[in-house]
Amino acid sequence: MQYCSMDSFSWLCILLIALLLQILGSTAVPVPNSNCYSLDNSSRLVDFSSLIGHAFVHEAKDNTDLVVRFCKDVETRSQTGYVDFGRFSNPSSFHTGSGQVDFVQDFYNGDLVNCENSYDKLGRTAQVNLLCGGCLTGACQGGLGCICNFTYESTCRVVIDLAIPCEKPGPRVFQGFTVGFHPRSWEIVYDGLTQPGYEKPHQDFSLGTDQNVVTLYMTAIASLSALVTKPMIEVHPQKGLEVVLSGSGASGTPPTTLSPSMLILEWECQKGRIIPYEVNVTIPIDGYSPIQFFLTKMCEHRQDEEENTTRGWVIFGILSCIFFVGATLFCCAGFIYKTRVERLHGIDALPGMTILSACLEAVSGMGHGYSYSRTEEVHGGYTSDASWDRPSVSGSAAASSSTPTRGSSRSGNVRYGSI
Repeated sequence: MQYCSMDSFSWLCILLIALLLQILGSTAVPVPNSNCYSLDNSSRLVDFSSLIGHAFVHEAKDNTDLVVRFCKDVETRSQTGYVDFGRFSNPSSFHTGSGQVDFVQDFYNGDLVNCENSYDKLGRTAQVNLLCGGCLTGACQGGLGCICNFTYESTCRVVIDLAIPCEKPGPRVFQGFTVGFHPRSWEIVYDGLTQPGYEKPHQDFSLGTDQNVVTLYMTAIASLSALVTKPMIEVHPQKGLEVVLSGSGASGTPPTTLSPSMLILEWECQKGRIIPYEVNVTIPIDGYSPIQFFLTKMCEHRQDEEENTTRGWVIFGILSCIFFVGATLFCCAGFIYKTRVERLHGIDALPGMTILSACLEAVSGMGHGYSYSRTEEVHGGYTSDASWDRPSVSGSAAASSSTPTRGSSRSGNVRYGSI
């Protein structure tokens, strides 16, 4: 920043420094390791994982204890046994409260005895209202908290006020924002929280060497979509993998649930590496913690080498096709020329047969002592007059021959050409 002039551009330098500090000092907001978390009224993440399974007990006068096992279940215990008033299932059962209640936990699928038709046939249920700090009466200050009071709305439902020391709120989550590999999926980011596998580099989630393009689809609530700004990437190591961003998401187009914006990553391996390359994608959100996730790519070899090999095979295939077509056209043209101009027919009209005949004649003459008979010579044997004037075969020679020959039949008593 030493190039900035404090007289004319001081405000611009201060703005750029503040922006860089905000970006560099911000971290991703990954989904907590457990499902015992919620968002407060200002959309800040509050993680209650340290209290999972802790039992809060309230002793009633009828020797029945009401027990809340935090983020586990609610039950009543007595000498005859215990009755389950519901179990904690997922983060959607942990939401923000209203008024003096900070958070609300819902417990479903309790015991069904005498409650088969209650609350959409979910059995016994419970609602736990969380009060951060202490009870409304001032009791239960400090420590891990206690049950302030409870009310049985029916034999199948109980409402409990529980005072606990709430955790310090974390980063502000941009709710409703999703990132996935399909327009209606959220494998990478769901509800503003980076999902497991993408909160840090994982080799098991690496993409293959041959996958040159990755398309990510981003959605957000329409009323807050204008807060999404242009994404940024950081590659580690910096050399060896070339990454180019494109698409509507790269240009800063606001994403909505009905019209997702596409963030296209075109990456090419320029250097082979055993360990995957890490690509850190950061999407700044005005007024919220940025969306951050990691993509990894394997580079077993240079992709341009594979492209050169593929290009060589393509060129070989094209040249082979050209040679085949050319040879076919040449043969057809030669056959037509010999049949129309030289008046040849059959196998003699095939191109190259003259050369082939000459080669066979040369080979036959060298190997056996006699030459290859031409076609016209074979035909000439039937038209020669000398063949009709051969002398007759003697009786001894005729007797020794079991099969009469053409010459003998012609020189016998049978006369050809007379009736």
